[in-house]
Amino acid sequence: MASRLLHRHIREQLKDLKEVSHESLVVGAIENAFQLMDEQMARERRGHQVEGGCCALVVIYLLGKVYVANAGDSRAIIVRNGEIIPMSREFTPETERQRLQLLGFLKPELLGSEFTHLEFPRRVLPKELGQRMLYRDQNMTGWAYKKIELEDLRFPLVCGEGKKARVMATIGVTRGLGDHSLKVCSSTLPIKPFLSCFPEVRVYDLTQYEHCPDDVLVLGTDGLWDVTTDCEVAATVDRVLSAYEPNDHSRYTALAQALVLGARGTPRDRGWRLPNNKLGSGDDISVFVIPLGGPGSYS
Repeated sequence: MASRLLHRHIREQLKDLKEVSHESLVVGAIENAFQLMDEQMARERRGHQVEGGCCALVVIYLLGKVYVANAGDSRAIIVRNGEIIPMSREFTPETERQRLQLLGFLKPELLGSEFTHLEFPRRVLPKELGQRMLYRDQNMTGWAYKKIELEDLRFPLVCGEGKKARVMATIGVTRGLGDHSLKVCSSTLPIKPFLSCFPEVRVYDLTQYEHCPDDVLVLGTDGLWDVTTDCEVAATVDRVLSAYEPNDHSRYTALAQALVLGARGTPRDRGWRLPNNKLGSGDDISVFVIPLGGPGSYS
């Protein structure tokens, strides 16, 4: 639903900008479009009996600038003459810990009697009541000690590390669309209040640099980035594009295919494996490659 309709919301919002004089107007229109998409999903989910949610990564080109809007754990990078320019960041329980904890602190009713907004290095055990343990709250980037009290025995709002990090022991991404009916397992506590539909929007001015046909914007879902670094993607960009003539447009399709296949790995006795024998990606792998320059001309 988002892939079919989100761009329409964005287009409608941009139509309202009679004269685009500042990029903040475009950013605001994109943010508003994401919210409208999320509201439409909420309205229609019952009639269509569709549940669940999704991440969204969007690129808009307007008046010489590229706007990259990300809500979720997908990622976009520009590879320009071998240089890597990040155009998004992932939104996970770890990266948004303080926002989640602040909401839990301000609205404790969202946590019920099951969760605590405080974070501890590990789950607190009943036998540790009265002892001192490291913790951090919504205001802290570092750690401090506190005396363990009865309410600290509740499950932490944010728990786990890396790909195993979860909000309320349920979901591993903190921004996206949908998930209006998502609840904690075996509970009536809704998780949607902690999930933001608003994207982070980054802007890249194409007019500030002369781009060649090998300069590209790469968009990928977490299935790509779970097993592939930015540097490895840049190396694949150089390897694949250098094998084609600059005016051969199939070079970009070949690059996207190489990135997908590289993250998937090859079948072996113990599953799909990468060249280093680590497991290939077990998640969805979707990749877009967008050229920033064309043969014989510069943007």
